[in-house]
Amino acid sequence: MTDGSAVDIDIDLDQVPEGRPASSSGPMPWLVATGVTVLAAALGLTLTLRSGSAPACAAGRTLAAAPPVGNTTHSGKATFYDSKGAGGNCSNPAAPANRLYVALGPTEYSAGAACGGFLDVTGPKGTVRVLIMDQCPECAPGHLDLSREAFARIADPVQGLVAVTYRAVVNPPLPGPLTFRIKEGASQWWFAVRVGNHGNPLRSVEVRQGDSGPWRSATRQDYNYWLIASGAGPGPFSVRVSDVYGNRATVGGIRMAPGRVQNSAVRMYARTAVAAVPRPSASARPPGNRPSGTPTPARRPVEVARASAPATDTPAARTAAVNARWCAG
Repeated sequence: MTDGSAVDIDIDLDQVPEGRPASSSGPMPWLVATGVTVLAAALGLTLTLRSGSAPACAAGRTLAAAPPVGNTTHSGKATFYDSKGAGGNCSNPAAPANRLYVALGPTEYSAGAACGGFLDVTGPKGTVRVLIMDQCPECAPGHLDLSREAFARIADPVQGLVAVTYRAVVNPPLPGPLTFRIKEGASQWWFAVRVGNHGNPLRSVEVRQGDSGPWRSATRQDYNYWLIASGAGPGPFSVRVSDVYGNRATVGGIRMAPGRVQNSAVRMYARTAVAAVPRPSASARPPGNRPSGTPTPARRPVEVARASAPATDTPAARTAAVNARWCAG
């Protein structure tokens, strides 16, 4: 909503207008009261237009940030976009080979806490499992921005916006053992690592020099690296990884090899079924090489397909279309 759609009234309510006495004992006080009422209504309209009687996409943005977890089923809506093969704000080396992924709004993305988890999303045509790999800055809680391929699994893309339900996948099949990528620019004085193939959202990452000594807690960054700003030593390292459901794994022998994906033989948990998302190639590298900056480019705005004609013409459908335009604007 731009300022051009608002009604601006330039008036100082603390000053008496020129040519009018300050006394309130005029001959027609009802005119004054009526004027105040009209002015209040106009100001109310201006404030409503500026701050907006916001649609559903703006509601809930003050909720506490947290990723979807557990077995709770959530209701929301879905649109779609294309990452153009990039791995999103979670710093994945690339989009998953099956192209089934999702971007979450800031509340559910939760500064990277959702990265690497999976959602089962159900729409009019069925259910699809997607990897959480990106952030959708303009999406409110409950608004999922799916890949084009994932959206096509649950709805006709011509609809562009559909109602969905979704839930987190607890202990999904793993694509393989844990992987580790030390960030470019790391040294014994500055340490950052990205953990892959963990299946569930992570709760903590701890690092120590060698296989003895105290564990040092790393701090999650919103681009999905775990940082120890003062460094963790020259390596090799032991890394202990814990997820939100209490699974824990420890991997030793991680070398100071910035920019390289290091494969381990340790799985986050015992489940060994075929993975929903194949492991990316170890030779792929995420964009960006600045140690302290956000390494991934801004995601393209949500892409909403334009239907040549609405499937239904109901009040609910018209409201959803308005909300889609608001959220995508």
